[in-house]
Amino acid sequence: MATSLSMDCGDFLEFQDSLQKMRKIDDQITYALNSIIPTESFKKTIDPSTTCKELHQQIKNIHNKRETSIKFCRDVARGEIEQLKKQCATDPDNVVLQNNMRRVQNTLRRLESELDIENVLKIRTCKIYNDKCRSFYKNPNINDL
Repeated sequence: MATSLSMDCGDFLEFQDSLQKMRKIDDQITYALNSIIPTESFKKTIDPSTTCKELHQQIKNIHNKRETSIKFCRDVARGEIEQLKKQCATDPDNVVLQNNMRRVQNTLRRLESELDIENVLKIRTCKIYNDKCRSFYKNPNINDL
């Protein structure tokens, strides 16, 4: 389930598509848990604590990668805004600069929204994971997902 995608901040729609692909694990968390947690008849052949621990690590890694990617692109957008502000200060009548400033500010707002979406997804995934795996795998750090 692990996904390795390179994140490009230049094209926001492409960036969003990459995020969607990386969010697949969150969208399919219930299916993943149902397929790895054995029923009573298979508990002797499959160790649910190991599978829950492995899934926990996958989820944690992908959440960290997505959050890092979003924050990186947010920082890139902030840097662009600072550059454009300096350029607009020297040439306040330049319409192209003003349009670029609005475009980058809009991208920054969208990236902030993606961070909010990320937090909602983490909470949802964490709740579903804990409901299914809490009796098999006790995470030493309760806030670690």
